[in-house]
Amino acid sequence: MEQEIDMNELGEKIVKVLKTIFDPEIPVDIYELGLIYDVFVNENREVKILMTLTSPNCPVAETLPMEIQEKVASIDMVKDVEIELTFEPAWSKDLMSEEAKLELGML
Repeated sequence: MEQEIDMNELGEKIVKVLKTIFDPEIPVDIYELGLIYDVFVNENREVKILMTLTSPNCPVAETLPMEIQEKVASIDMVKDVEIELTFEPAWSKDLMSEEAKLELGML
């Protein structure tokens, strides 16, 4: 049970870190923007993040995943981080949170 609590705490810490990373072209963090499709954490505290970009030609296609990997790896409880980039399904504005839509004046 104690490890379960640790895993939940670790998941919360990962999301908190993801919310500090912003798309340089849109003033919304990548989590609220809907670029993070899933976060997996195994019992060895290895993290895999499934994410996308707003478009395959995104100017930060090379730097953004590296920034995410470095920031998530800096969390004490994380042992390893793998970033998997996918374009299936393609990102759309429908993936944005209500908070992000409000921030961008879309509501």
